[in-house]
Amino acid sequence: MRIISRLALVAAAFALHAAPAAAQDLTGAGATFPNPIYSKWFSDYATKTGVKINYQPIGSGGGIRQLSEQTVDFGATDAPMSDDELAKAKGGAVLHIPTVLGAVVVTYNLPEIKKPLRLDGATLADIFLGRITKWNDARIAAINPGVKLPGTDILVVHRSDGSGTSYVFTDYLASVSPQWAAKPGKGKEVQWPVGLGGKGNEGVAGQVRQIPGSIGYIELAYAKQNKLAYADMKNAAGSFVTPTIDAVTAAAAGAVAKLSPTTDYRVSIVNAAGKDAYPISSFTWLLVYKQQSDATKGKKLLDFVRWALTEGEKSAASLDYAPLPAAMSKQLIKRIETAAVTSK
Repeated sequence: MRIISRLALVAAAFALHAAPAAAQDLTGAGATFPNPIYSKWFSDYATKTGVKINYQPIGSGGGIRQLSEQTVDFGATDAPMSDDELAKAKGGAVLHIPTVLGAVVVTYNLPEIKKPLRLDGATLADIFLGRITKWNDARIAAINPGVKLPGTDILVVHRSDGSGTSYVFTDYLASVSPQWAAKPGKGKEVQWPVGLGGKGNEGVAGQVRQIPGSIGYIELAYAKQNKLAYADMKNAAGSFVTPTIDAVTAAAAGAVAKLSPTTDYRVSIVNAAGKDAYPISSFTWLLVYKQQSDATKGKKLLDFVRWALTEGEKSAASLDYAPLPAAMSKQLIKRIETAAVTSK
């Protein structure tokens, strides 16, 4: 997407978010990972239907909390709710509705390196554990033969807020590194061994952009929008894969084939099998109560979700997200129409 169109989208989204709460038909909060596509969807949907949706990208943890307290009509997360979180939700049963797929990329600030670095999971985990501290470390050099790496310090940047992007990233690290799995493990919030914190994908992107020698993790769309370099990652099949829409789709292929109409869709696709699969890929979810206390809002929410899973999916690729497979979208629509979003 051209930069002018991205800026126009941001402006439109800001105007929509800044509107008085009373003017909104639906309110939501949560993940920053899908905020670029959600901003477009909410703007397009308002133009098409007149239904205004106010969405605050406060992080997955915040979205789960606000949905659980029933202060918003829907939440959004890149980290599926735990059984304990589901049990504490005040509005009853919660549905996880996948919307698009995305890639978490490993971004870095090394202007002297002109082609994408290669990294594998074990090396990446040791960087974020503070065990690898120099860019010219022998392990990084071995993965990048012929690349002249600087001898400068590595500065880790991570999220400072409860984050679904952190969940996806740490889920991946835990799957490839026993040391990481033991501690700090995976979660929306973990005790980071080293590094600086940034709030939201925007905050991490801003820190990496400003600090030479830094490394962080952000959603692919943010890396592209900020013109940040990002690494090719070694996948479970041993291939080094560039994060692309096709590579994310390849990561989801195996999981999607196993989903049934009765699944709750809380599924991880990190470190997926397949030579073309990008290993740090994930679904992102809308969170809605199965039973809505307000029939009017419930219908508006159902109508929006139906639109998002059909018309909305068509714009996913333009913002560097992978659309859901058509069969999965149909499965989700059937589920919400027969088992969900009905007023109490």
